[in-house]
Amino acid sequence: MPMFPQTRPRRLRLSKAIRDLVAETSISVNDLIMPIFVKDDIENPEPIDAMPGYYRYPVKDVVKIVGEALEHGIKAFLLFGVPKPEKKDHTGTPAYDPNGPVPQAIRLIRKEFGWEPLIFTDVCICGYTSHGHCGIPVEKHGRTLIDNDSTLDVIAKMAVVHAEAGADFVAPSGMMDGMVAAIREALDEEGYSEVGIMSYAIKYASGFYGPFREAADSAPRFGDRRSYQMDPRNAMEALKEALLDIEEGADILMVKPALAYLDVIRLIKENYPHYPLAAYNVSGEYSMVKAAAEKGWIDEKLVTFEILTAIKRAGADIIITYHAMDVAKWLREGYSPF
Repeated sequence: MPMFPQTRPRRLRLSKAIRDLVAETSISVNDLIMPIFVKDDIENPEPIDAMPGYYRYPVKDVVKIVGEALEHGIKAFLLFGVPKPEKKDHTGTPAYDPNGPVPQAIRLIRKEFGWEPLIFTDVCICGYTSHGHCGIPVEKHGRTLIDNDSTLDVIAKMAVVHAEAGADFVAPSGMMDGMVAAIREALDEEGYSEVGIMSYAIKYASGFYGPFREAADSAPRFGDRRSYQMDPRNAMEALKEALLDIEEGADILMVKPALAYLDVIRLIKENYPHYPLAAYNVSGEYSMVKAAAEKGWIDEKLVTFEILTAIKRAGADIIITYHAMDVAKWLREGYSPF
């Protein structure tokens, strides 16, 4: 149905006030979670070559970047730990070190800002292992396989350590079977029933993760992750994966990546409308925008808002994005893209 009767002459351009009034989708800082990379034993922020404008931060500087984000209205953060290479081992034991980069950062944030920031933490061992896989490899029947059950023990310990430090939500990303149930049981047993789980319920084996793997030093040293991440050709499988995590106690579901899987975001939202849904606007999506903008090929602000609007329009309630700080600054400056 037309916005105005068809018998009335059309304006060449509706006024912005009218378009804003009837806009179906809008982006605000309240929609966003900002990822932060925290690295062991560095003195100054390290630029990430594959992610222009993004950094790995020393633990001591996390308070500064969180404080800046809070000033711009960002309230939620997702922390990733980057341990020293020599600390990594086959089973990822540094992942549950209480003095690892993420637990240290959480404690500093809580000391400085109390419970104002909403802190999510990534719970996966890929960045903490010598092999770079999300599960523990074992040799069995002449093949190298991922041992799902022993991996669950490690990520459950990791989740408890993050909860003890002050995390609000833990976010298991390894796509191990039963990961949500294992973490929920461990948190409840240790008295952290109030800590939520944002599950990477639908995570595809994607080519869009490359820049992140550089940032977190988490690329697999052999093979790939196709045996435990989803096939990009499958959409209906996502319904099964989401239902399993719901039954195991997930509080928030996630689709990752976002931009190439808008149909999956819509599918999950239509079938599980009462569950909060996050979408991860991943590193490759971010870096493509930055690279094209640096070449002068696109309008960075406009394209960024167009992408985030598409993700939200598809059905995401929450968007995890490396554009968060830029978007917050642009909005504060009064930028209006459409």
